[in-house]
Amino acid sequence: MKLPSILFKRKLDSHKGDYGHLFVIGGSPGLTGAVALSSLSALRSGAGLVTSGIPESLNTILEIKLTEVMTKPLPETKERTLSIKALPEIVKFSKKIDAFAIGPGLSTQKETANLLLNFLPKIDKPTILDADGINILARKIAVLKKIESPFILSPHPGEMSRLLKTDISVIQKNRRKIAKDFAVKYGVVLVLKGHQTIVADEKGNIYINHTGNAGMATAGSGDILTGIIGAFLARGWENFAAAKFGVYLHGLAGDLAAKEKGENSLIATDIIEKLSSAFLVDNKRRKAYTD
Repeated sequence: MKLPSILFKRKLDSHKGDYGHLFVIGGSPGLTGAVALSSLSALRSGAGLVTSGIPESLNTILEIKLTEVMTKPLPETKERTLSIKALPEIVKFSKKIDAFAIGPGLSTQKETANLLLNFLPKIDKPTILDADGINILARKIAVLKKIESPFILSPHPGEMSRLLKTDISVIQKNRRKIAKDFAVKYGVVLVLKGHQTIVADEKGNIYINHTGNAGMATAGSGDILTGIIGAFLARGWENFAAAKFGVYLHGLAGDLAAKEKGENSLIATDIIEKLSSAFLVDNKRRKAYTD
């Protein structure tokens, strides 16, 4: 299957509002890079607007890191992570946006976890949850049953093991079945990252990705995937399609970067730099995307 032309063509009379507004929620001391990478990759993936919701004391740092991305400083804890007091502001701001990407650099601080677990049942926009967002959810996974909006989880094997409270070795030996069973049970799309990333939906459909390389096993790579998928959600894509195409393009950009930099020297920003090339790839290369 080829990537659809909607990914590559825009109307001549377009404006930024036509391509969605993504709200990326995360960030904590020492982990500002995660939310920055997700936000930048979302813009590179065609989102018309991206806002980073971060602890207020980190706002200056993010404004220096990010030029095209907007920031929204939110109430924080004494540890400078997001506070439960941010909940009403997030709920209010959600009326202005089209999708959420939650978790990059979020931390698992107790009050921040309380914020997330209280907010998830209130979500009314398509959402991708990653990183510390998943680690927090693992503490109270029943919350997933309360979420009514389209929802994507993108765990690596370690995070998946925490969700299921089982060993990583068990996950790795049964990747397809575990991904499928989880997605069906909780009514979500699951992106189980790793070699040949698996995407499963709530109907039991499975997609196995064939792009990507070992050089992408580097800090920040997963944050970029979160931003790509989040951008597609903001642009109005159905969640299974957004996850499949996001995983494919993420891997393709990584492959293009590895050809230039080599796998050993690959870093996350190299992947972002090649997203433009991934979007421009010819029809023959697009056929690497298979169901």
